[in-house]
Amino acid sequence: MVVRKVGKYEIGRTIGEGTFAKVKFAQNTETGESVAMKVLDRSTIIKHKMVDQIKREISIMKLVRHPYVVRLHEVHNGRFSEAEARRYFQQLIDGVEFCHSKGVYHRDLKPENLLLDSQGNLKISDFGLSALPEQGVSLLRTTCGTPNYVAPEVLSHKGYDGAVADVWSCGVILYVLMAGYLPFDELDLTTLYSKIERAEFSCPSWFPMGAKSLIHRILDPNPQTRITIEQIRSDEWFKKSYVPARLLEYEDINLDDVNAVFDDPEIDKEERGDEPSRNENMGPLNLNAFDLIILSQGLNLATLFDRGKDTMKHQTRFVSRKPARVVLSSMEVVAQSMGYKTHIRNYKMRVEGLSANKTSHFSVILEVFEVAPTFLMVDIQKAAGDAGDYLKFYKTFCSNLDDIIWKPPNESSKSRITKSKSKRR
Repeated sequence: MVVRKVGKYEIGRTIGEGTFAKVKFAQNTETGESVAMKVLDRSTIIKHKMVDQIKREISIMKLVRHPYVVRLHEVHNGRFSEAEARRYFQQLIDGVEFCHSKGVYHRDLKPENLLLDSQGNLKISDFGLSALPEQGVSLLRTTCGTPNYVAPEVLSHKGYDGAVADVWSCGVILYVLMAGYLPFDELDLTTLYSKIERAEFSCPSWFPMGAKSLIHRILDPNPQTRITIEQIRSDEWFKKSYVPARLLEYEDINLDDVNAVFDDPEIDKEERGDEPSRNENMGPLNLNAFDLIILSQGLNLATLFDRGKDTMKHQTRFVSRKPARVVLSSMEVVAQSMGYKTHIRNYKMRVEGLSANKTSHFSVILEVFEVAPTFLMVDIQKAAGDAGDYLKFYKTFCSNLDDIIWKPPNESSKSRITKSKSKRR
């Protein structure tokens, strides 16, 4: 039998498989230590433009070295006793707090991502949706995670504190460990999100008062008043039989090997294509399922592009099937022809100048999103100025963008019929 080796590791059977990777059993030939090795298909990652995400996940796994942050054996089946649930929750809080101390926000905490080692200690896994700190950025904006465990502010589409949102997910996990089922669980996503936003849940009768009180303080829909990790540590129920983690000795973290694998000019060229970059380092943002549901006020997608009159005073949208750079360039030209200054960064454009009566400042933010490979959505929001001026701007602006704004076929035919009738009259 041929034994396959990667460095000092002997590779064994496949123990898990995902879209872009396989997880294999492996053994360190020098120490005899058994590990789970994630094997990635480099060409597939490049093809699907996943390089940045994979680099981020690997970097985070290297950065966060903690007894309760790794992956080995899977955890959770049914509900646990109070003592077991508390112990796992204590380890979860220890691990999450350490991640936050390194500026890492997990953003997908759930039982499926909590594993156990051979000693029965909890291990936080799967940092694929995690965020690393960015200079000068205090709020995160990507709506991600697993719906039942996501904090209400993540669904609000207005920015959120990654650490505070992780605490909410920890509260949902504690509830699940003790109850054996979810506090928020609806088949209809609109109803689910509504219950999450209002923190509409109840604890089973067998929950001890201490655990019940702590869960209610964690599942506070207001992120400003939600209990912090520091306050959780001071909670009487939490502190019972608590044994703090013994941290690993300091280890110098070097990401050179990650960069060596992925920072390749050929990869950069393949990810960008041969088209020149213009004022952007990346393509337009993708709208994920969360974004679509939030923007469409449920699952009625008609509201996504058909705004009510009150909303139109501040925000409007249109769809285009033209390439993103063409859309951005066209909007820039039209805005400048209307006498406004434009500032562009990454498929986001600020338009500013004086209001129609020339007495006050007027400003609009336009952002290009990718809804599907051949559909773009342009979101337009009033940043400053009068609502009446905004509506006038929007009407004139869009009337000069007829060649890039897409309309459904039936709407286009109605428009042609109306025009032909007007001519006959």
